[in-house]
Amino acid sequence: MSAPDHPRRGRLYVIAAPSGTGKTSLVKALRATVPEIGFSVSHTTRAARPNEVAGRDYHFTSVADFQAMIERGEFLEHARVFDNYYGTSQRAVEDALRAGSDLILEIDWQGALQVRQRMPESIHVFILPPSRAALEERLRGRGTDSEDVIARRLRESVTELSRWRDFQYVVVNDRFEDALADLVRIVQGDGGGLEGHRPGLASFAAELLA
Repeated sequence: MSAPDHPRRGRLYVIAAPSGTGKTSLVKALRATVPEIGFSVSHTTRAARPNEVAGRDYHFTSVADFQAMIERGEFLEHARVFDNYYGTSQRAVEDALRAGSDLILEIDWQGALQVRQRMPESIHVFILPPSRAALEERLRGRGTDSEDVIARRLRESVTELSRWRDFQYVVVNDRFEDALADLVRIVQGDGGGLEGHRPGLASFAAELLA
């Protein structure tokens, strides 16, 4: 009698980027292009933006409830970003991967490092803007942040951009369609040429950080 078939364990794709790189738009387009891939909905203590839906974009929660979840050890990763907390449910991720589903986790670099420590088999992708000017233009174009918040995000972006070396793959979002095609290649297992150690990327990143 043959042993029962077990589903393969799913793959976890961790996608991180500074605010203003177009990460959220790229992830939404990636999910539309590769609909079989799942999406891990993060928990956050920040208020919902006008176009966001609870349970679809984030699980919006109070600071007290979030801290209680930390104490119970319910997060695969969590971090404080711009005065708000963000975290990923470990149970939700494990259940999806155990069932054989591939999953996208869209988080910041701090959370990504935590995930890599706990799940070293996960695949990590960092998204870079084509320039610092483009980063500022995109932040202002969102129309959701005050001037003070934009200035703070731009200051913090230097630290965030410097973390690109911690990621297996790096995608530059210069043309949206090209960046999307690169992400599709990565999740389909064909990320050759998009590795973080590829020629020319270090000098490009140095110019971003100059």
